[in-house]
Amino acid sequence: MDYNKEYQRWCECAKGDIDIEKELADIAGNENKMVDAFYRDLTFGTGGLRGIIGAGTNRMNIHTVAKASQGLANYIIKNFPEGERKIAVSYDSRIKSELFSQVASGVFAANGIKVYIYPRLMPTPCLSYAVRKSHCSAGIMVTASHNPAVYNGYKVYGADGCQITTKAAETILSEIEKLDIFADVRTSDFKAGIANGEIEYISENIYTDFVEEVKNQSLLSVNDNIDRNVAIVYSPLHGTGLKPVLRTLKESGYTNITVVKEQEEPDGNFTTCPYPNPEIKEAMSLGMEYAKKYNADLLLATDPDCDRVGIAVKNNNGEYQLLSGNETGMLLLDYICKRRIENGTMPVDPVFIKTIVTIDMAERIAANYGVRTVNVLTGFKFIGEQIGLLEQQDKEDSYIFGMEESYGYLSGSYVRDKDAVDGALLICEMFAYYKTLGISLIDKLNELYHIYGCCLNTLHSYQFEGPEGFAKMQEIMKYFRGNITELCGKKVIKMLDYSQGLDGLPKSDVLKFFLEDDCSVVVRPSGTEPKLKIYLSVTDNTMQEASEGEKQICDDLDKKLSVFTV
Repeated sequence: MDYNKEYQRWCECAKGDIDIEKELADIAGNENKMVDAFYRDLTFGTGGLRGIIGAGTNRMNIHTVAKASQGLANYIIKNFPEGERKIAVSYDSRIKSELFSQVASGVFAANGIKVYIYPRLMPTPCLSYAVRKSHCSAGIMVTASHNPAVYNGYKVYGADGCQITTKAAETILSEIEKLDIFADVRTSDFKAGIANGEIEYISENIYTDFVEEVKNQSLLSVNDNIDRNVAIVYSPLHGTGLKPVLRTLKESGYTNITVVKEQEEPDGNFTTCPYPNPEIKEAMSLGMEYAKKYNADLLLATDPDCDRVGIAVKNNNGEYQLLSGNETGMLLLDYICKRRIENGTMPVDPVFIKTIVTIDMAERIAANYGVRTVNVLTGFKFIGEQIGLLEQQDKEDSYIFGMEESYGYLSGSYVRDKDAVDGALLICEMFAYYKTLGISLIDKLNELYHIYGCCLNTLHSYQFEGPEGFAKMQEIMKYFRGNITELCGKKVIKMLDYSQGLDGLPKSDVLKFFLEDDCSVVVRPSGTEPKLKIYLSVTDNTMQEASEGEKQICDDLDKKLSVFTV
């Protein structure tokens, strides 16, 4: 792309947002900033759009959102009859999320597509639910999930309530690429659309039905008398989780809840947690202070679009310990299997679905209960697709749980994406259930490690900004695809290259190395951020030994990658 020519065109044509006009003026003459803003179009893939908010083709703004919406509208028009052209829209607390949702809604309405939009910010799982409940042909969620405040995004969902397939994303992308960002986009006024009925607010009944579906995921029978008065500290991390999480928990009997006041209200700047991700210790620090102050039993935190949930519990020394997504997921899997068997609700052919980077130990837990494991590519959308396949075979009830290591869980098929409202309820229930029996979650986790072996999974991210960074990531992937027989001092037993479309999965730029001593390394570029992600799995006799082995592997990888970061 001729960034100079495109920059000049934006200066002439990009109207409607004073922030864009100001930024265009500010970067005039700054070649590095101009290149980064205009060297390419913002990537549209299976995750939709995601990028830094600002002016330019490589940024999230009203024009890139409108262009993507026009491409999606063209896709809907070509693939759905006129009476079925409906779309659901939701947004989170991020900067300009509400504006972007209204701009997108105006584009859809201008193309004759009926729009259903939530009247206030709502979690991602509520969007997935609305798509299915209102029989829409698609849905969009304006969010950048757990990314820093400078980001926003636009996730696209299919008629099944699942994020779009690789094939659908490619088709929508081809429609987007045909468009001129200023000349080919149909627009209409949001308020006028509300007034004339082209755009309609989603009914409160649909939100209530969602909450009821989550409550139905409880695994307690009428004979189970557990102590629901556990002391819970909860933080929505300035996002969308406050109302749905509190409502679901309180209606389920968990009322001893203290909310982290400083993080209670929506705030797109994420003032108290610059990286609003429950995977990150710093994001949980304020909640940890509250837990200590109020002597809480359990700390919960959900990310801005409320599809991920992280927790902390007291360990045997009385100190609060953060659990990883793998640890919480394994506890939930074991609890769900145990309770279903006890309640007589385990299906004939039970299925557990996880991503290939999620801890392998979970598969051993499932097998112990006679549950079949299905492994899919990274991204909960692939778990949602598998639920859809089960539904097509009239085996939807076989699905009992899905998880990914990045704090995503789902125990029912009412939505087709991870749901932190469901996760929060099941975690509180599991905690209360074991507490009534005199068992802590740490004790239960140690019991699982004793039975199945000590397995440590970690994620390491390497940042590569701009066009140079993108090229370096391609070089790194090419290096790893070389004839590597040894990695990090360990013999490579097998290497899987998912770019070939293995095991019936879509082609994906992912490599998994199986090393000696039950270790593995997964390498993949992020689909939504300028990062290379490496997942390490190390098994040993004790967790300390596994941690030492993991550090050795990590140090060796750092040395290898340092060649590419110079």
